[in-house]
Amino acid sequence: MKTIIKSILFLFFTSTLFAQIPNSGFENWTAVSTYSVPDGWGTLNNTYTVQTATKGTPGSPGTSYLKLTSKTYGSSVINGMAVSGVLDSVTMQPKSGFPFSQRPASLTGKNQFMIYGSSPGSLSVTLTRWDSGTNSRVTVASGNITHSPSAMAMSWTNFTIPLTYSDGNYPDSCIIVLKASGGNPTNNDYLWVDNLAFSGSVTGINEKQATINSLSIYPNPANAKVNIHFTTKEAQNTIELYNVTGAKVYTENVGNSNGNVVHTINTTELAKGVYILRVTSGNAVENKKIVIE
Repeated sequence: MKTIIKSILFLFFTSTLFAQIPNSGFENWTAVSTYSVPDGWGTLNNTYTVQTATKGTPGSPGTSYLKLTSKTYGSSVINGMAVSGVLDSVTMQPKSGFPFSQRPASLTGKNQFMIYGSSPGSLSVTLTRWDSGTNSRVTVASGNITHSPSAMAMSWTNFTIPLTYSDGNYPDSCIIVLKASGGNPTNNDYLWVDNLAFSGSVTGINEKQATINSLSIYPNPANAKVNIHFTTKEAQNTIELYNVTGAKVYTENVGNSNGNVVHTINTTELAKGVYILRVTSGNAVENKKIVIE
């Protein structure tokens, strides 16, 4: 009996652990020589004598948050970066993430940011799984925010990054990448981040087809309107539109007629660019990228 109880507790603890973002509120830091690093996150602090990832206080909420700042190093500027896992300091690319086996709808959190040049920072999340048939890693879902070159947030601002799924299976790994600058960093560009969390859930393809079928969006790109059509057994459904900063710019609750949902969004008052359309039907969620010209 004790063995069974221990096994149940282990499985519960493991599934709970896999559902969490390590040190998501950046409360835990470890001192290394003359600097500190956020536990569970890879930074460039151990590579350069300038620290581009530092501890800020107070948090929102909590006692601390992550401050990423691009800084001059010799004749170049080092991008303020952090990866939820291991960061390759040579390629500036993530080497690995953390174990994760859920299918969330969005990554949420709080941030402040400012750029002094023309290369804005970004926040991105990628869910992947190992495919034993091809001996390669497959992307299950991804999402990102790239801040506008002219935008700034001088106080804590909530953000939402909708995840777009390209694979119906469950992932086994997650990588979150935070950058103060883009490909051409400027000294003192910064991105402050706190309170990361996943929200919502998206079912697998086989489960999802029971509630959302034949989702089509047309025209895409769109310039005056976009039409959404799908079939579902659910009586009430929600259609939402998010811009590239993760802000919700449109939401509508719609019913169905004999299992068919047909809805039109007037896009003439929306800014040109890329958007994520989210359709929620029962416990199923599907995200699609659309372009408004």
